[in-house]
Amino acid sequence: MLNFVRMQRTVGIDYGRARVGVALSDPLGIFASPLETVPAAKIIDYLKNLAERDEIVRFVVGYPLNLDGSHAEAAADVDVFLKKLQKAFPDVHVALEDERFTSVLAHRAMIDGGMKKSDRRDKNQVDKISAAIILQGYLDKKK
Repeated sequence: MLNFVRMQRTVGIDYGRARVGVALSDPLGIFASPLETVPAAKIIDYLKNLAERDEIVRFVVGYPLNLDGSHAEAAADVDVFLKKLQKAFPDVHVALEDERFTSVLAHRAMIDGGMKKSDRRDKNQVDKISAAIILQGYLDKKK
């Protein structure tokens, strides 16, 4: 009989009012990979399902800041989401990561990766790649 071992993972989140990009670390916490873009209304259920498959040890949530470092207008939406996240996962640590320029970096990564222009217009692609950039930034700082 096979024993199922749940891998420890860190989840990156690019929260938006309509869509949420999700990324996942490898078990060693070195690399971030884009995973999915989920409707915002379904994100907590999605994360609960993910937690059944993998042991989530941390959430890294992109936090919207202005160029001067002050909270951007969208920060209020993220604050509401953070309360829901902490209620649903009280034992999982949540880290905030500056999300400035992640959409620009996501577009650059898609261009550099040879993605067709029509595919680059897909906001679902941008959101999950942005989540991976947010998570990778956090993982790189932890090294």
